[in-house]
Amino acid sequence: MASLARLLVLGAGPGGLYTALLTKRRNPAIDVVVVERNRPDDTFGWGVVLSDQTVDNLQRADPDSGFRVANALHHWDDIDVHFRGHTVRSSGHGFSGIGRQTLLALLQQRCTQLGVRLQFECDVDDVEALARKHRADMVVAADGINSRTRARWSDSFQPDTDVRLCRFVWLGTPRRFESFTFAFEETEFGWAQAHAYRFDEAMSTFIVEMPEPVWIAHGLDKLDTAEAIAWCERVFAKYLEGQPLLSNATHKIGSAQWIRFPRITCKTWTHWLQFEHARVPVVLLGDAAHTAHFSIGSGTKLALEDAIELDAALAESDDDLQHALGRYQTLRSVEVLKLQNAARNSTEWFEHVDRYATLDVQQFAYSLLTRSQRISHEGLRTRDPEYIAAFERWFAAHNNATLPENGKAVSPMFTPFTVRGLTLSNRVVVSAMAQYSALDDGTPSDWHFVHLGARAAGGAGLVMTEMTCVAPDGRISPWCTGLWNETHLREWTRIVRFAHDFTPAKIGLQLGHAGAKGATKRMWEGNDVPLETGEWPLIAPSEMQYLENVSQTARSMTRDDMNRVRDQFVYATELGVRAGFDWLELHCAHGYLLSAFLSPLTNRRTDEYGGSVEHRVRFPLEVFRAMRAVWPVHKPMSVRISAHDWTPDGNTADDAVLIARAFRDAGADMMDVSAGQVVKHEQPVFGRMWQTPFADRIRQEAGIPTIAVGAITDADQLNSILASGRADLVAVGRPHLTNPAWTLTESTRLGYDGAQWPLQYLSGKSQLERLVARAQAKAQAANNANGTPKPGELT
Repeated sequence: MASLARLLVLGAGPGGLYTALLTKRRNPAIDVVVVERNRPDDTFGWGVVLSDQTVDNLQRADPDSGFRVANALHHWDDIDVHFRGHTVRSSGHGFSGIGRQTLLALLQQRCTQLGVRLQFECDVDDVEALARKHRADMVVAADGINSRTRARWSDSFQPDTDVRLCRFVWLGTPRRFESFTFAFEETEFGWAQAHAYRFDEAMSTFIVEMPEPVWIAHGLDKLDTAEAIAWCERVFAKYLEGQPLLSNATHKIGSAQWIRFPRITCKTWTHWLQFEHARVPVVLLGDAAHTAHFSIGSGTKLALEDAIELDAALAESDDDLQHALGRYQTLRSVEVLKLQNAARNSTEWFEHVDRYATLDVQQFAYSLLTRSQRISHEGLRTRDPEYIAAFERWFAAHNNATLPENGKAVSPMFTPFTVRGLTLSNRVVVSAMAQYSALDDGTPSDWHFVHLGARAAGGAGLVMTEMTCVAPDGRISPWCTGLWNETHLREWTRIVRFAHDFTPAKIGLQLGHAGAKGATKRMWEGNDVPLETGEWPLIAPSEMQYLENVSQTARSMTRDDMNRVRDQFVYATELGVRAGFDWLELHCAHGYLLSAFLSPLTNRRTDEYGGSVEHRVRFPLEVFRAMRAVWPVHKPMSVRISAHDWTPDGNTADDAVLIARAFRDAGADMMDVSAGQVVKHEQPVFGRMWQTPFADRIRQEAGIPTIAVGAITDADQLNSILASGRADLVAVGRPHLTNPAWTLTESTRLGYDGAQWPLQYLSGKSQLERLVARAQAKAQAANNANGTPKPGELT
């Protein structure tokens, strides 16, 4: 164990107490002192939520206190969602509540039993002096969300605080809720919600939350505590069943109890003090180091698990304290970041309840349960098979799906989707993916025939071409496909005819112009790197280089250029009609020509096509309207946009909503929502399904169907996105590169019999079914042998 003789812990909350007892348990010779400014029985919360997984961790780390905590828990499996007079219940979630005072008392008792010295009512103004007085070898700062330690050495810890949009108040009630309860009430000024759960035999936590503008509109900022509580009791009376709401805060003014949640991250969790006897680390733990919104669990859970990881890191490092603390931050920060990302999604959901309030009750509840993206469709099925089966039946009926003969429910991804006069057999889209394999004149090659044909036969509802360029000087590279002459038309018609004659898939044409990102090498020869020979002049909304000091400088477009480009898009559209394409998409994303008009980073025009977002969208709208005028009225058109530029002063999701509304009003049927690639110095935030939140927001706020894209890799993710109403179609790219029959493969894994396999491939289907059944049986046997994993975080 890293050499420690004296440990000083700041803060006697659960994280500080648990750190102290684990350290003393592992090495009784260490002098452990916990300093707390409040009294032993002071507390400013009510109940604490712990997952079954966290309880198991506590029991392994210290069986004595772990089992005491377990015995004091009030357990529940059900979540009830109350919305518009209806209640939706799901089960199997595996969580427990414990009174914060009870938890503190148990941990204090265990600390005393082990010989930890507890010092209460000791307000520490000078941590350095106290550490010197105790000759501490290490200081653990578990001093909470308003950590003085973090503030004292902020230059070392480099904290970042994001204060969120809702106000909330933490109350208690003798109304005993038997399930975790989410209650939503629409007031005259907007939505308010309650999070309620029972934590012992007599009491429940009751948190009331609403966006700050709603809070202010109701005058809650001016009410005292009694008046504010009375307001909450009136709004949520039907859930309280005559029981009162109680406050244990010491504030006299009600507004002081209403908090805006701060999301805190720290770049570094350790600061080093230089004393005469040693260099002494000051280590952040729990809310002092990081916070995660209460809607996904609790800060207490994070602090307890920090303490477990810190203890393990110290135990595994031989006298190297710096290495141990580096290991602690490295290992813990990975898990904390995952939870914080999920908590961000959850927080934003509750900040924008009005965004989802238009959903049907069933879909609203499902959206709530999966809001963090940590709980998936199959995750819910594992927890509550009956709930998911009922939901799938509702979703299928709601979307006019025919149930298969075996009586099984239809997964959301295999329900049909109709737009204008076109019906897709399922919700899977093969993404537009550049192949750099056209002939030098832009003619689609046999590669495209096989590539698109194979994926059309692979079961997807819609297969998109790569960005097909409308002019020779509009290509990304000399090997990108075009559609501006009869030769191109003939080869595209051949591909479309195959899809129609031999597959149930519909096929879509994506049209675009590369703008300043044109005349480059193939992707695998150097992404966005300009050609060494054979380049052509480039155009853009404003003079620019995509790669600074590397790319060719594109000149600013004149009105004549704009007329020419618009007419090129129209002519390509007319050829697309003749080729028989089912769907048309206008590419206004990823920094290509029309995308460059939309972004303030690349559009610096001073005429009517630059400036505000309403002006920047004018030329792309002009092109779209001209295309829509010649595209058949019974066939759909979509528009692909970058919903975020990922760099300061660029477009954000707010702008994306405005852009989507403009295209909707111009006749667009759907927005294909991507993000980024507008400028090279972008700093995107990657992750699973990382662009889905943009599709979600546009769908709800702009009132137009969307296609979700971005790191979506399996059927579980597709079903989660579609079932929650975050998008209407889902585009899958890279998985279709490795498996053209990805959709058919996933249908077999899900046990769906309604997918239309090519007759020539039926023997492969039967073999795949046997392999899948064998793998599932093996997995079930392993689960039976090892025990079913316990649920993790609160949705």
